[in-house]
Amino acid sequence: MNDLARFRRAAHDAVDWLADYLENLERYPVCPAVQPGEIRSRLPAHPPESAESWDALLADLDRVVLPGITHWQSPMFFGYFPANASGPAIIGDLISSGLGVQGMMWATSPAATELETHVLDWMVDLMGLPEHFRSTGSGGGVIQDTASSASLVALLVARERKTRFTTNRVGVKGTLTAYTSSQAHSSIEKAAGIAGIGRENLRLIDVDHTYAMRPGALDRAIQTDLAAGRTPFFVSATVGTTSSTAIDPVRAIGEICRRHGLWLHVDAAHAGSAAVCPEFRWIHDGLELADSYCFNPHKWLLTNFDCDCFYVADRAALIQTLSILPEYLRNQATESGAVFDYRDWGIPLGRRFRALKLWFVIRAYGAEGLRTHIRNGVALAQEFAGWVKADDRFELCAPRPLNLVCFRLKAGDGANERLRDALNASGKMYLIHTKLDGKLVLRLAIGGTYTERRHLERAWALITETAAGLPGVGSGVD
Repeated sequence: MNDLARFRRAAHDAVDWLADYLENLERYPVCPAVQPGEIRSRLPAHPPESAESWDALLADLDRVVLPGITHWQSPMFFGYFPANASGPAIIGDLISSGLGVQGMMWATSPAATELETHVLDWMVDLMGLPEHFRSTGSGGGVIQDTASSASLVALLVARERKTRFTTNRVGVKGTLTAYTSSQAHSSIEKAAGIAGIGRENLRLIDVDHTYAMRPGALDRAIQTDLAAGRTPFFVSATVGTTSSTAIDPVRAIGEICRRHGLWLHVDAAHAGSAAVCPEFRWIHDGLELADSYCFNPHKWLLTNFDCDCFYVADRAALIQTLSILPEYLRNQATESGAVFDYRDWGIPLGRRFRALKLWFVIRAYGAEGLRTHIRNGVALAQEFAGWVKADDRFELCAPRPLNLVCFRLKAGDGANERLRDALNASGKMYLIHTKLDGKLVLRLAIGGTYTERRHLERAWALITETAAGLPGVGSGVD
């Protein structure tokens, strides 16, 4: 495949295959009907001894891969969160793969570094983020793979700042405590374990009736730990929890963190993209009090996985925490101090050229196109919630600030499990559940690249028709 003529033909074939796939998304069952091990059974036991033809490789996409794919790009996929892929992002990723650069330092590919810095500054403008996250000040942004990595990095920097940058050298002391909501993403708990803080030293703070963190409960937990001789150092607030899109009160939390000298990280992985629309920027009220912030364009901003925008107010603390400079990485540009070396801004040394696809998306859609995409998702969610409210078999289970609707049959957990399983098994749509106040709740996450109102109408018809066939549910009220 090193023959460029063969590569050109194969690449054209692959793009045609992908375009055909996207064109026919609605023909595929959203969730595959396969059993564990079934895909592997279609593969030979041993790798080929001789090169296979490109036609054989492409044919096996249809024979082996597609039957086992959950079609996240389907307009009828409503599970977890939107996982946007778009033409500009796909092409950006393709070109990034073809260039094959390692963006670990400015010297290893200046364009990769400077484009990333500039695009992250663009996002400050597009989302109305605090000025201290801009690279021209004391802070700056960097692209991580996921919000999980961003949260881990934030926790590590917070740990070092609290211990005066000694923990990296002497190890973790046993008194550090961190805090987050009981509704926060599981990655915060995982980060506490990885960073040596210990999961038992992560305090899960109670939430209010909207499932947002209670600032008073946070303050009391900090006071209790201080009185016990502990060392509080880190708080993670969530803007758009996974279960219900709850918005933690960032301003009140930030004021508590300032009073006690704690690092405040704001995780807006899913919901943060909404801030490209001025009318939704209330979700970031108080963000100027945060030490770090992240959101995922790969969830709701038309940029395919993986792409997390991570910002810090003080990049010096970040770099001091993560920088190691062996002799083989020394170079004139780094020694000058005039460049960013993003190897010092995250866990891995090697870095892909992720900024290229985000750059393509911003330019191809423009701010107006991005806002239209977000507004359409929010409007469809509000309309769907209205349909749920009008049917007396169902109830809404959480506020709906953006694009997620949490609802359930009033008939109980068993009925909701059967409804979920029947819908997903049909292959016609896909959604998942969570638990709120101990009750099983169905989640419908809207915002897919290709999802239109007609798809939502079809989803609601499937939900109501399937519910009507369940024992003890009935036909409802239209």
